[in-house]
Amino acid sequence: MIKRQAEMSVDKTFELKNGKDTTTVVNILDVPEMYGTGRLFAVSIIPPGGSIGKHRHEGDFETYYILKGKARVNDNGNIVELDPGDMTHCKEGDFHSIENIGDCDLEYIAVILYSKE
Repeated sequence: MIKRQAEMSVDKTFELKNGKDTTTVVNILDVPEMYGTGRLFAVSIIPPGGSIGKHRHEGDFETYYILKGKARVNDNGNIVELDPGDMTHCKEGDFHSIENIGDCDLEYIAVILYSKE
């Protein structure tokens, strides 16, 4: 499969998980293209001052890989700043949030895969 940027679905969500501003999600794969293994493989974009609020993962886990910008992450209560090339992984049952603390858009790859039973 080849998918050009213009063919990728884009979701825009205001105050995602009670965060701030609008998060844009460019879906690299749509859910049916993940064949039941997960529910997100995307590039997420958060404007300066924006965030995705604190939320817990049940039945799945999520990994962020920072591409551009500066992030503040709440990793299960541990507050850390991340730069391009850094990653964070939220295990099933844990919680996290992410905030753009830089002066340009924060861009990162986000992957949510289902946990094995």
